[in-house]
Amino acid sequence: MTRRASGRPAVRPPAPAPWVRTRLRAAPLTALLAAALAFTAVFLAAALPRALDRAADQALRSFLHDRGPGPTSLTATSAARYGRQSPEDLDSVLAALLARTGPEFRLAASGPVHGSQAVRARDLANPELARPEGIPPRMSLIHLRQAERHARLVAGRWPGGGAPDAPVPVALSQKASQTLNAPLGTVVETLPDLSGVPRKAEVVGLYAAVDEDDVYWTELPCLTHACALRTTTSPPKPYWQTAALVGADALDRLAPWGESAEDFWRLPVDTGALRADRLPAVQKEVASYVAGPTATGLTRSTGRGDLRITSRLPQLFTQARARQQAAAPLAAIGPAGVAGVAVVVFCLAGALAADRRREELVLLRARGGSRGGIVRRLLAEGAVTVLPAAALATALAVVLLPAPRWTGTLLAAAATALLALLAFPVRAAVLLSPPRGPAPRRRLVAELLVLAATVAAVVEVRRRGVAPAGQGLDPLLVAAPLLLALSGGLLLARLLPAAVGALARAAGRGRGLIGFLGLARAARGTGSRARPSALPLVALLLAVTTGGFGATVLDAVDTARLRVARLEVGGDARIAAPAGAVLPEPLVRAAAALPGVKTSVGVWTDDQAFVFGTSQGSTQVLVVVAEPAAYAELARTVRRGRFDPALLAGGGSPDAPVPALFSTALARQAPTGSGYRLRLDAGGELRINAVGVVDGTPAKPGGGGAFVVLPAGPAAAAAPLTARPDRWLATGAVGERRLRELVRAHGASAAPAEEFQVTTSTAVADGLGRDPLQRAAGRLFWASLAGAAGFALLAVLLTLVRAAPERAALLARLRTMGLRPREGLRLILAEALPQAVAATLGGAAVAAAAVALLGPAVDLSTLVGSPVPTGLRPALRPVLVQALALAALVAAAVLVEAAVSGRRQITTELRAGDQR
Repeated sequence: MTRRASGRPAVRPPAPAPWVRTRLRAAPLTALLAAALAFTAVFLAAALPRALDRAADQALRSFLHDRGPGPTSLTATSAARYGRQSPEDLDSVLAALLARTGPEFRLAASGPVHGSQAVRARDLANPELARPEGIPPRMSLIHLRQAERHARLVAGRWPGGGAPDAPVPVALSQKASQTLNAPLGTVVETLPDLSGVPRKAEVVGLYAAVDEDDVYWTELPCLTHACALRTTTSPPKPYWQTAALVGADALDRLAPWGESAEDFWRLPVDTGALRADRLPAVQKEVASYVAGPTATGLTRSTGRGDLRITSRLPQLFTQARARQQAAAPLAAIGPAGVAGVAVVVFCLAGALAADRRREELVLLRARGGSRGGIVRRLLAEGAVTVLPAAALATALAVVLLPAPRWTGTLLAAAATALLALLAFPVRAAVLLSPPRGPAPRRRLVAELLVLAATVAAVVEVRRRGVAPAGQGLDPLLVAAPLLLALSGGLLLARLLPAAVGALARAAGRGRGLIGFLGLARAARGTGSRARPSALPLVALLLAVTTGGFGATVLDAVDTARLRVARLEVGGDARIAAPAGAVLPEPLVRAAAALPGVKTSVGVWTDDQAFVFGTSQGSTQVLVVVAEPAAYAELARTVRRGRFDPALLAGGGSPDAPVPALFSTALARQAPTGSGYRLRLDAGGELRINAVGVVDGTPAKPGGGGAFVVLPAGPAAAAAPLTARPDRWLATGAVGERRLRELVRAHGASAAPAEEFQVTTSTAVADGLGRDPLQRAAGRLFWASLAGAAGFALLAVLLTLVRAAPERAALLARLRTMGLRPREGLRLILAEALPQAVAATLGGAAVAAAAVALLGPAVDLSTLVGSPVPTGLRPALRPVLVQALALAALVAAAVLVEAAVSGRRQITTELRAGDQR
C-alpha cells in the first residue's frame, strides 16, 4: 500500500464498472427484446433443416411402403438342382446373401423368405373338385422354409416322409380345401403331361395362416386361399388356382410336377430405416447387389452360376429422388421469403438501436474511443444476450424435431445468430465512419444490379423450368420471386415519395390539416436519407409476394388435383356394376334424385368390341352407349370429349346405321362416314356411321385409346343388350356415404352390394393429397407465410418505433395548439398507413407478376400426385386474400401502437419540454 507524505495510506480510485453489465442494467427491456428476437429467428432457422429432413425421410419411406414388400425386396432365383436338392443348400445360399447386405441398408424385421417351387401349376382331373363353368382347378407345389412359424396346423400333419412312388404328401390351406372341396385325405390327380403320365398328391394336412397380411406370404402363389382367376379365352371363364406346401424330402418331386423347379430367396429391405440424404449411397449399394461387383461375388461364393438377383428398388429410388428434386424448389420459396424478411428486420433493429444510441456513440468517439474498440464493446454487449438465446433456441429445435442430421441445423443457427449479433455493431461502425458526400450513383448502380439479377433469374426460370430434371435445387431459380419482390420494393421506394407528396399537396388544398400533415410527414419520411425507408417496403413486399405466389401454387394444386380426380372418375361420382352385371333401374333413378346432383347419366360399356372396316381391317374399341343430351352435358362439365348432341340424332329407322362418335385414335384408322360394322363382345352386331370425332370420354379413365360413343335409343333398338346401363356418372356435390347406402338398398337384385364400385372425385382427390411429400410442402408454406407475416409486422412496428420520438415531439407541440387526442391518432394513421397500404398493393401486383412470369415453367405434377400439364395460371383470389389479410394485420398493428404508445410519449414530451 502506498503512503502519502503525511503517512496516511493513499486511496485508490474506484475501478470502472464493466461495460456489458452497465449497459444491460441501464436498458434491461431492450436486452430482453433483442434476446427474444434472436431466439425466435434462430429457432426458426434451426428448425427448418430438421423439418425438411424429417419430411423428406417420411416422404421416401411412405413412397416405398406404398409400393408394397414385393417391389422393395431383393429377390434371388436359381434353377433347382434336380437330384441334389437339400434344405441345407438353400440355407447356405441364404447365409451368403445375408452376409453381403449393408451397411447402407438393412433387412426388414419380418426376415427373409426362401424355398423352392414348381414353375408351373397343373390342372387337376378330380371330378369332385369345384369347377366353375367346367374349367378344372389348378395347383402348384412349393417348399417354404420355416412355414410352420407363420401358419398353424388345423388338421392332419405337416407333409413329409412319403415314398418316391406314392402321391406327394402336401399341406393345403383350410380356405383352399373348403373352396375346392378337397378335404383331408383327398388324393388329387393331374391331367396327363406331355409324357402322358399324371401326377398325384395327397392332402395330409390343413393349415391356416397366422396372419394373411403378413409380408411372409407376399408374392407367394395362392398359399393362404384359393385364387379366383379367369382364362385368356374369349369370353374369359373363371377357374380356381391354389398352391400346396411340400416337405423337405419332396424337393426333387417339384420339377416333375411343374416341368421344372426354381429356388428363390426374397430379402425384404427395411424401408422404414432409409434416409433421404443417404439415398444415393443406398442406390449405389443396391445396384451393386443386383447387377454389380456384389452380384458377381455372390455368384462365385454360392457356386450357382445362374444366380440372378432382381429388384425394383433401383427404379423406385430414381423415382423418389426425382420427386424430391421436383418438389424442392417450390418448397424452398416460402423459407427463402422468410429469410429475406428476417434479414430486413435485423437491419431495421440495428438501425433503431443505432439511432437511439447515436449521442452515446458519438460522445464515446469524441472522448478518444476508437471505432474498433467501440465496435468490440458492442459485440461483447450483444454476445451476452444473443448467444445464450441462440444456444437455447437451437437446443429447443433439436429436442422438438429429432432428426439424425446436424450439419444443416448448426449452419443455419450459426448464420442467423451471427446476423443477429452483427446487425447493431455494423450499423454503429457505419455511423462512426467519417461522413461521406452524397453518392446517388452508388444507389442507382446497386438497384440496376438487382434489376439485372432479377431479369436473369426470370429468363432462366422460363428457359429451364423451376426444377430442371436431375439438377435438384437451383438457388437462382428459387430466388426469382424474391428478386422480383426486391426489385418491386426498390421501385416503390423511388415512386412512393412523389405519390404521397402529390396526395399531401391535394390534401393541403382542403379544409382539414391532419391529412396534410400526416401525408407530408410520410412523404418526407419515405424519402429521407437518414432512415432506411426502403427496408419496410421490401419486407412487406417480400411477405406479400411469397404469400401470394405460394398461395397461387397451392390453389393451382388443389384445382389440378380435383380435375385429375374428375377425369379419373368421369365426373364427381360413379357407380359401376360388377363385370357382366348391370345397374338396377331403381338404383339409377334414386341416385339421379339425390340432393346435390347436377347432371347424371347411365352408360353401358363394352371394352371387348371390334369395329370392322378400318384401315387395319378390325380394331378393338371401347363402346359407350348413353343418352346424347345428358352425356354431352357431362362431357362439357368434365371438359373431356365435348360435342354437339345433335350429331347423335337420327338412326331411328331399324335399317339405318347408328350415328357414332369416334375417338381421335380410332379416327386415324377410320375416317368419318358409313360402312362400319360394330361387333359386341356379348353378341350382337350393328352398322354404325361415324358422324364426329371427340378427344376423350368420361367413361374411360385416361380418356384416350380407341372408343365409340353411341346414342342409347338407336343402339338399344339394334342391340337390346345395350339398353341397361352398367355404370352411372354424375356431377355435383354427391356424398360417397349416400351412394353406398343406395347401393345397399337397391343393388342386391343385380349383385352383392360389396361388388359394386362407388367412387367420388372428392375421395380420389383426397387420395392424391395423402402423399407426405405434398402435405409437408403445404405445411411448410403455411408456416413460412406465418413467419414472413410476423417478421413483416415487426418491420412495420420497428419503423414506427424508430420515428416515435420525432412524432411524439410534433404531437406535443400540436397538443399545445389545441390538437385533440383523436386527431393525433388520425395523424399517426395518415403518416404510417400510406406506406403499408402501398407496400401491400405493390406486393399483390408483384405476386401476380411473378405468377405470370414464372408460372409457365412451373411443373406441379409432383405436388398434384399425377401428371398434369406444365404451367401455373394467374389467379386473383389467392393473391388478394394474402395481401388483404396482411394489410389488415398491419393496419391493426398501427392502430394498437398508436393507441398504446402515442399518448404515453406525448405526455412524456409535455412534462419534459422540447429539448430539441
